[in-house]
Amino acid sequence: MIRRATTADADAVGRIFVAARDAMPYLPRIPGPDRGRLGALFVERHRLWVWEEGGEVVGFVGVDQGEVRHLYVAPPAQGRGIGAALLEHAKTVAPERLELWVFQQNDGARRFYERHGFRLVRLTDGAGNMEREPDALYEWTVSPS
Repeated sequence: MIRRATTADADAVGRIFVAARDAMPYLPRIPGPDRGRLGALFVERHRLWVWEEGGEVVGFVGVDQGEVRHLYVAPPAQGRGIGAALLEHAKTVAPERLELWVFQQNDGARRFYERHGFRLVRLTDGAGNMEREPDALYEWTVSPS
């Protein structure tokens, strides 16, 4: 079930984000003190929706002004269509156009976005992101009828 995130979801959002990022070996680890604060920061700063199963949040998507800011699914819940459902929900939030950034090394995510109609717009050397990791800008637009 997809629903709007609340402050009560902050811990789960933070745990999912940290677990998913820890699974990306090319990224630096998030420092200990910051790990526990990220969920609250995301819920406070972004329009987030969560996927809840059996009373547990297992994924979330954040959409702000036509940009997918976050799309993360807990590693044990990946591969079950949760990310696809969250991405389709994002398309209802911004029904004309969405853009998102993904790390170039995240081949699985890049294939996922391409399968869902996103097209590569630009590759960068990573100078513009906090991690200084080469990234890619993708865009989805509604297909003309």
